[in-house]
Amino acid sequence: MSILKEQALTEVNTKALTSFLALAGVATVLPFFIHVQLLTGPIINAIFVLALFLVGIRSALVICLIPSLMALSGGLLPAILAPVTPFIMIGNAIFVLVIDWFYNKAKDSNQGYWLGVILGAALKFAFLFLSVSFITRLLIKQELAVKVAQMMSWPQFATAVMGGLIAWIILKRLKRF
Repeated sequence: MSILKEQALTEVNTKALTSFLALAGVATVLPFFIHVQLLTGPIINAIFVLALFLVGIRSALVICLIPSLMALSGGLLPAILAPVTPFIMIGNAIFVLVIDWFYNKAKDSNQGYWLGVILGAALKFAFLFLSVSFITRLLIKQELAVKVAQMMSWPQFATAVMGGLIAWIILKRLKRF
């Protein structure tokens, strides 16, 4: 039993664990303090991308789940939108998965990165807009459904691209590209 404990402790990558905890921590607390989508969105999307490149795809996907729950509990996302929270999480995962796929498939890492960011943002936007438009029509009044659909439309694309830019700048400074 003690050998197993020692082996588990020696296999822990403390740098990756620290990075994961820091990124997850910011993704957890940020929605409680900043309630402006065009400010919070780029930072959160940058965290997703940073997590992807600093701690890996699995950790990034875990972090994709956190901000939506925190935004809901912190008031950035109105309580009536609780049913769309899983769709927002899936949209975040789509963004990260597309970036990862294009980055790994491209011969030029910068080209793969930017193609992944743009297409990932577009797919995230399309998925959220379509799914949230459908869900909100079923659950809430039409006037509010239109406002929610607008919130899940172009701002999702814009904040994802801005987050990709922020992450790219940070990753360049960290010499990850």
